[in-house]
Amino acid sequence: MNSFYEQLRDRSRKRFALLVDPDKYDNDSLDHLIGLINVCSPDLLLVGGSILFNPIEITITALKLGTHIPVFLFPGSAMQLSDQADGIFFLSLISGRNPDFLIGNHVLAAPHLDRAGIEVIPTGYMLMENGRSTSVEYMSNTKPIPLGKTDIAVATAMAGEMLGLKCIYLEAGSGATHTVDLGMIGAIRSKLSLPMIVGGGISTAKLAGEIYAAGADMIVVGTAIEKKPALIRDFCTLRDKLNQ
Repeated sequence: MNSFYEQLRDRSRKRFALLVDPDKYDNDSLDHLIGLINVCSPDLLLVGGSILFNPIEITITALKLGTHIPVFLFPGSAMQLSDQADGIFFLSLISGRNPDFLIGNHVLAAPHLDRAGIEVIPTGYMLMENGRSTSVEYMSNTKPIPLGKTDIAVATAMAGEMLGLKCIYLEAGSGATHTVDLGMIGAIRSKLSLPMIVGGGISTAKLAGEIYAAGADMIVVGTAIEKKPALIRDFCTLRDKLNQ
């Protein structure tokens, strides 16, 4: 089977990833979520959070045993690692200037990932202004790219590609009041040949459709499905319609 990155490089298809925060699900709600996953099949399951109180391995193991969907780490720090996952989005926060999130945490994680032998996707992570302060902003001690500064956003994404990163992730932040600006998504897409992922503030299939149309290859939804798990069907249905 192709690596997930090889699948993601096929930009003729839109993809939907579900972000699962281990602190937001107990055993019963996770079992319910797994049932929904098996009905509509997201393309990818991401596990992680800005800060975790519950062991990440428990959630990963439950998802691996209960579904057939690839499970990737989406770590908030070098402490959120597990060799039980299928892969990791190795996030470099290229919108910020905090060396820990550009390379420091990566150095700490590299030996573990080498031993684990899981798929590693080097990812340029760009935090975008969304109207409120987010956990990512606080924990990373970085500022998001301001709304309206499209030139900075485009140049940052271009630099990530030139540095050899394999995909770009535009993040509005967990529970964002609005999504990444559609104009920014389109402007970045016009200069980027890499797969582009967009997350944060995507609460409806309508919003998801607008983000796909602006140029996203994969969307990531977490908070909306935590609040209303049945929404997972709406996002899967939209993806399937777009891929017909």
